Amino acid sequence: MMMARFLVSAAHKSSGKTTVTLGLCAALRAQGLVVQPFKKGPDYIDPMWLGRASGRACYNLDPFLMTQEQIRVCFARNVAGADIGIVEGNKGLYDGLALDGSNSNAALAQMLDLPVVLVLDARGMTRGIAPLILGYQAFDPRIRIAGVVLNRLGGARHESKLRAVIEHYTDVKVLGAVAQDPTLALVERHLGLMPDQEQGDAAHRVQMIGERIAAQVDLAAVLQVARDVAPLPTPERTAQSPHMPTSTAQPRLRIGLARDKAFGFHYPDDLQALVRSGAEIVPFDTLQDPALPEVDGLFLGGGFPEVFAAPLQANASLRADIRRAIDAGMPVYAECGGLMYLTRRLRWKTQSHDMVGALPVDAVMHERPVGRGYVELQPTGAMPWPALCGPSATTVRGHEFHYSSLENIGPGLHFAYKVLRGHGIDGERDGIVHRNVLACYAHLRSGAGSDWVAGFVAFVRACKATRAHAASATTPAQVLLVEGLPVAIDVEGYLANLDDWSEAFARRRAEMENLQLSDLHWQVIRYLRAYFDEHQVQAQVRAMIRHFAQVWGPERGNNHFLHELFPIGGPQKQGNRLAGLLRTKGEH
Repeated sequence: MMMARFLVSAAHKSSGKTTVTLGLCAALRAQGLVVQPFKKGPDYIDPMWLGRASGRACYNLDPFLMTQEQIRVCFARNVAGADIGIVEGNKGLYDGLALDGSNSNAALAQMLDLPVVLVLDARGMTRGIAPLILGYQAFDPRIRIAGVVLNRLGGARHESKLRAVIEHYTDVKVLGAVAQDPTLALVERHLGLMPDQEQGDAAHRVQMIGERIAAQVDLAAVLQVARDVAPLPTPERTAQSPHMPTSTAQPRLRIGLARDKAFGFHYPDDLQALVRSGAEIVPFDTLQDPALPEVDGLFLGGGFPEVFAAPLQANASLRADIRRAIDAGMPVYAECGGLMYLTRRLRWKTQSHDMVGALPVDAVMHERPVGRGYVELQPTGAMPWPALCGPSATTVRGHEFHYSSLENIGPGLHFAYKVLRGHGIDGERDGIVHRNVLACYAHLRSGAGSDWVAGFVAFVRACKATRAHAASATTPAQVLLVEGLPVAIDVEGYLANLDDWSEAFARRRAEMENLQLSDLHWQVIRYLRAYFDEHQVQAQVRAMIRHFAQVWGPERGNNHFLHELFPIGGPQKQGNRLAGLLRTKGEH
């Protein structure tokens, strides 16, 4: 497949490559070309701007989260139908996590046969720009640096000197020379650029940047570079991940999506995967909508709740509606800013604002990042739905970038992940599991380090299947997946239907309660079930003590030892729960 394409990179971060890339997307689109943007690495905000400039969703190409085949498929599938593909790199051309550069921008350029346009911050430089270019060429001769864009020039004289030096010492084309211009800068804050949806003049700014880049960059020369490429090989698969099925057999689910100025961090391929998995996406505005739309589950992505804490607090009716829905068992997946929104309070500097209050924790902002970079997570027994990417995977990969941490964490919370790399909630755990909510600092991407979409949609569907029972139950129902099948439980973990009990349920429930089942535990569980079958009532503690004093002897057949075996409420509470029996007045 022949496709014009190139990579925009730089010698180091903050060289102006995002502005140049945005301007090129807007300028080429203004010429009537269909431009498909991509962003290397994990990022939400730059792709928002590139998507606005090109009029097409921007897709991330991430060598840490994705296999080479997934990257090739993502690029080929989304560039199809476009006239040109433009990839914006991150940091410098040769920067990356690996010492051998295997996940650098240069490695991505080699993988996709992308000619490189190097944006150089030329402030204070003249003759020294030549060894910089020559060094970048010599460092890896496999990388084709097809041209440079000189950025932040001091004037016409500065430009002429740089052009003369580059022409004399190198064989690299100067594709453009952009003058120092404060009006080209995009507004930044603690997480990087300000998202485009927060700026009322975003469309005007994109148009202005496109016009100024078009006036200072030779677009015809850029297109010549982009077209001087070999055909793209046809990927082996036509889908980004084998774990993203198209669901047509079952009724569609309605997934509420928080999409507004406060929350906007969503990968476009995640949203597409939700639709393919059988979901209808129903956007709602956390700042303006007085109530939730009619939905079966919620996806609360990242964003800036700290910036919009006051209007989020002011929308008390929506916060209360979300709290009621969660208390009634609605399944929710929340990432980072979404997690913060579900806490009791959010504190930043001297201000404190009420949030949804569905999670028994508070969020507090700090001056420096608490967690930043890639994460690797190992699911625990408390994970409510599978997120592993493939049957052979044992860990989930994602990324995090948060200035907040959690405090005043309530007792008895369960966590879906053990943190192997990164920070998460406390450096060791991430993913609060509370009722049917999974809320974590990690950002996941389906088909790129995880398969969260398929797992979440299956979980929402299972929860919906138990809704009729939840409406008639004395306490709100939740769903526990046992060997892939949904089992209805109440908010304290007791079976909603006694006939649903199995040993697999007992093991799954014990995992969630961090209890390692031994032969002694199983003896108690089986005794409790046998006693109930015979008497149709739960065994009281005195009956248990008499029985196990005979079986184990008095040293173990006593109340103290039974409570050591079942530390969460003793055998009448935790034991009955694992045995699949209902609560009794006697246990309280």
